[in-house]
Amino acid sequence: MSDPTKVTDDDYDLYVANPGVAVWEENGEVVGFSAADPRNGNIWALFVVPGFERNGIGSILLAEACACLKSAGIRRAWLTTDRNTRAERFYRAAGWEHVGEKDNELLFERSL
Repeated sequence: MSDPTKVTDDDYDLYVANPGVAVWEENGEVVGFSAADPRNGNIWALFVVPGFERNGIGSILLAEACACLKSAGIRRAWLTTDRNTRAERFYRAAGWEHVGEKDNELLFERSL
């Protein structure tokens, strides 16, 4: 989800307690994280700190998010991102299918 104001306190509690939240640390510092929502199949967060990109961290975190959704019985995951961004290129290169738009962002889906 690109607009964190739409995420409620209950959502945050769920995400923190949920195995769908993955964190990547380097030298004790968090440099990336992902969050997947097994209630609806959405990957709502995938971030890697600048300077740590292009090292495979994002791909590993994305795989973790997808694995969480798959283990929850989700058959098709979805996410949104802004147009013409590194994120858009990353998801396309990872095999995600652009299926439309949602809330003025690109909507991508992928079978699990």
